[in-house]
Amino acid sequence: MNGIPGAALRYRIMAWITGVVLATAFTWMVLLIVMWMVDGNALTDFFSSNEQKPTAYGVLWIVHGWAYFLYLIAGVDLAFRLRYSIVRTVLILLAGTVPFMSFVAERYVHKDLARRALPSSVS
Repeated sequence: MNGIPGAALRYRIMAWITGVVLATAFTWMVLLIVMWMVDGNALTDFFSSNEQKPTAYGVLWIVHGWAYFLYLIAGVDLAFRLRYSIVRTVLILLAGTVPFMSFVAERYVHKDLARRALPSSVS
């Protein structure tokens, strides 16, 4: 088994943390853009201006960056233990950069573990 249950649990936790932080930051960004454009500003000016963005918004993106880094480590560890192909590994790792996709990737990995009948510490 080579520590697969522990690696699966670490991956699942990081997928959820990364997904929640990214979904929150993305939703907040969309709301800020809508409010920016309602005020009569151009969309292209939103990304170059910091005057209306709360500090917590920037911190949230930094938190996502660090969470994604840990997600990459957990994902690669699990992919090596499960002997995933390079394509499957890259798709799982890229899921942490697309809003809500880390949840989909985590569910896919969880179903794969169940299909292989490997005992995991998550149900």
